[in-house]
Amino acid sequence: MGRLGGFRYREIVRKLRASGFEFDRQAAGSHEIWYNATTRRYTTVPNHPGNMPEGTLRSILKQAGIDPETFYSSNTRTKFRALPNRVRPDLLSRQVMLVLRSIEGDLPSCGQPAC
Repeated sequence: MGRLGGFRYREIVRKLRASGFEFDRQAAGSHEIWYNATTRRYTTVPNHPGNMPEGTLRSILKQAGIDPETFYSSNTRTKFRALPNRVRPDLLSRQVMLVLRSIEGDLPSCGQPAC
């Protein structure tokens, strides 16, 4: 068994929550979809009894953008350093955010909440 072997569903979910993931929806059977609004990433987590296979946990972490070493060595109270996927919204200025939101269709083209 590798370093990521031996984790149970509850431990994995606890660590995903600590990294900013929230339960999004129930998928087929015993699988759940979790979403992180900050990184805009989804991950599928099977809710099975017993230990999670190491390969399955690696897939969960890859989808989530979490480094396996960080996941293994951290306790549940620390935030994970997500792998870069796109620019973090909390680091952008208000003007840039308005432009991005208008491009994505969240705002009208004038850049104001109401034109």
